[in-house]
Amino acid sequence: MSSAFRAVQISDRVFWVGAIDWGLRDFHGYATSRGSTYNAYLVLADKVTLIDTVKAPFKGELLSRISSVIEPSRINYIVSNHAEMDHSGCLPDIIEAVNPEKVFASPMGVAALTGHFGPEERLTALKDGETLSLGNMSLSSMETRMLHWPDSMMTFLHEGGVLFSQDGFGMHLATAALFADQNDPSVLQFEGAKYFANILMPMSKIVEKTLSKVGQSGWDIRVIAPDHGPVWRQDLGTMIGWYQTWAAQKPTMKAVVFFDTMWNSTATMARVIGDGLSAAGALPKVMPLSGNHRSDVATELLDAGALVVGTPTINNNMFPTVADTMTYLKGLKPAHKIGAVFGSFGWSGEAPGHVEAALKDMGVTVIEPPLRVKYVPTPSDLDLCRQFGERIGAKLKEHTGT
Repeated sequence: MSSAFRAVQISDRVFWVGAIDWGLRDFHGYATSRGSTYNAYLVLADKVTLIDTVKAPFKGELLSRISSVIEPSRINYIVSNHAEMDHSGCLPDIIEAVNPEKVFASPMGVAALTGHFGPEERLTALKDGETLSLGNMSLSSMETRMLHWPDSMMTFLHEGGVLFSQDGFGMHLATAALFADQNDPSVLQFEGAKYFANILMPMSKIVEKTLSKVGQSGWDIRVIAPDHGPVWRQDLGTMIGWYQTWAAQKPTMKAVVFFDTMWNSTATMARVIGDGLSAAGALPKVMPLSGNHRSDVATELLDAGALVVGTPTINNNMFPTVADTMTYLKGLKPAHKIGAVFGSFGWSGEAPGHVEAALKDMGVTVIEPPLRVKYVPTPSDLDLCRQFGERIGAKLKEHTGT
């Protein structure tokens, strides 16, 4: 088999054998402007073990990287830490090519893989806290249910201190520089936050419990090897600290103002509201949906204290792009936010009320009645918009204790 793609050694007996998806631009509704990686790892123990596989179209790249180290047929075990298709998509083909003795997953992982691909007699459940002997090495499991699927599991290779963290500590970032310390720290922080906001934010409480569970494990973690993005071999506390901060969702003076507009009236309102927020000491992030993706809004909202939404009324409803973003944010369950709504209208004006109800349904504390302007804002209307922003800024100071 060709070894045109080469493995990368990440510790004494562990190699990265994953795939780089340079062209990925959408991950179930999340804009991935820098692509992604699907990470898989080869452990050269007495029982040679493959940790995870890759998305189905990248099977050849996975096998090629494995072949640069060993013959794939020498693999004894496969461990599936996460059954989502970007990590298990080619698993049936790899099982057929490799013919391993056993395939391990969490108990929920066994159920998920069976649901995806049908019964496989070699599927074996690894229970929480169980240690799998690889002969001269050992691999311990930790169930991390709903981080971010019911089947999710982390595994820890004691020899070398490698934590295979599945989607935890990951990010969508296609890079040939495999290690975090080889990449721009500001890019890592941004893409890590974007990943957390769009994938893990609904599970923030579970993240906090998992961080505690990992901390109490007694594992001597020296390498964090996630299923997406770079491998961490230095400054592990940096990524762990980011996760602690992101999971807490402590509100700041940032106010996310997102909106769409039909004839620029709602856009004018948004800009003036943003100026009022700034005058009151807030840090407005004004985000027209014409130039910002829903996942960009979610990313900015992660550490914000306020969410302010603007919409015109169309066909007695909120604008479609606003409805789309509200639906997306509702599923992400942002915490500790105050909110308000504004918008222009022609003859009915129901949309701001619909958004207000959606904010309340999301658990956002709405602090102002909706501000509505008929047709084009007059100078007195714009004065009201500025005052609206100033009042939100003052409430945000109280909310954050600033």
